[in-house]
Amino acid sequence: MSSVSTKEATENRIPMGDPSSLRETMSRFITGVIVLSVGGDHIHGMTANAFSSVSLDPPTVLVCVSHSAVMHKAILAERRFGVSVLGAEQETLARFFADKKRPLGPEQFHGLDWEPGRYTGAPLLRGALGWLECELTDVHDSGDHSIFLGNVAAAGKGSETSGLLFFNGAFQQVGPVSK
Repeated sequence: MSSVSTKEATENRIPMGDPSSLRETMSRFITGVIVLSVGGDHIHGMTANAFSSVSLDPPTVLVCVSHSAVMHKAILAERRFGVSVLGAEQETLARFFADKKRPLGPEQFHGLDWEPGRYTGAPLLRGALGWLECELTDVHDSGDHSIFLGNVAAAGKGSETSGLLFFNGAFQQVGPVSK
């Protein structure tokens, strides 16, 4: 039984008159943080948290990208992408790849510790908790974003340090779970 009454829940509802009300509500949903990347002629990186596993057989993930983002065109052009799952100590990288004022193209990776993915050529950040290399299989437009589905061609995991999370509009951390 919930400790919040129906009346209290109704009183705390935010009217859906503008996108900020959805953003405010969704800020309560804890997500992991990734750097999405594309290699080749359209090399680019971007911080994202709209990312999820979809299927284990075949191994498939999804990521949502705004139509206006440079990454949107890059994924469509290269038809493959990489994912670096960020650890707590990589908050600086998350902020860098979220900054719209950073350099674009190959320059955004200068001075960073990364290697090209073996299957996709996408930049994969060293020190990440995990990496995926994906082949684009499907695209679904939804409002101002596209949902990109990718079959996982390769996956690997890094150290089991604290994870980087995004909650309530701010970066947070979670430690490894003892087994």
